[in-house]
Amino acid sequence: MLLDDRITISTPEGIEIDLVLAGLGSRFLATLLDTLIQVGCILALAVVLGVVGGSADYVVGGWGEAFFYLSIFVLLFGYHIVFETLSSGRSPGKRAAGIRVVRLGGEPVGFLASAVRNTVRLLDFLPVMYGVGIFSIVASDKNQRVGDLAAGTIVVREQTGGVRTPGGVAYWASSVTVPLAAVETWDVSAITAEELRAVRHFVDRRLQIPWGPRAYLAWELASRLGPKVAGAPTDVHPGVPPGGILVAKTARS
Repeated sequence: MLLDDRITISTPEGIEIDLVLAGLGSRFLATLLDTLIQVGCILALAVVLGVVGGSADYVVGGWGEAFFYLSIFVLLFGYHIVFETLSSGRSPGKRAAGIRVVRLGGEPVGFLASAVRNTVRLLDFLPVMYGVGIFSIVASDKNQRVGDLAAGTIVVREQTGGVRTPGGVAYWASSVTVPLAAVETWDVSAITAEELRAVRHFVDRRLQIPWGPRAYLAWELASRLGPKVAGAPTDVHPGVPPGGILVAKTARS
């Protein structure tokens, strides 16, 4: 058994990618940091409302008190939803812990899925300190708490410092090894129509794929199609935005 829990995803392009699942340690760290941020915001809001109301109490009465409790509700329930929807599945705590929420197929998490997983967080918290959630993470084969099971999401580790090829060599998506003008002389006539559709499908949806899987897909496509391209150097670097020089050249053909 591998030290890291992994999940293999088959993409529409017919390529399999591995995602490393986040464990209890990194998820606990993310939850702890997010909770501290939420508590800090609540305390700051209480102080501000107390100062504005000219009261020694933390919360002023009347409208101020109503606004305070409404703000707590929005902060507790909306905090994760806003960040996961607008920041590619990463709250500040998850970003610090190097993890993110994605759909089961590897796609970015949307508003509805995030809303479901975070509403069910109430059940995960039972009976105390995420007891149900911890049991679910340990018991499920994809490290999912109850909210993840309900929303069809998983929590995965970020890939940092580049993406590793099957041979173990890391590459970075910003590395350019071939002038773009030289690509025009490559002969891609050996590429089949099915392969061309796969490349074009990838290029069309690349912006909806998280950067890690996107870079891996670019490498896979480039490495599989490279031997069929006449004129391409053997050491060409596939990891060039938006998915590889070779991939881009093939898609334009």
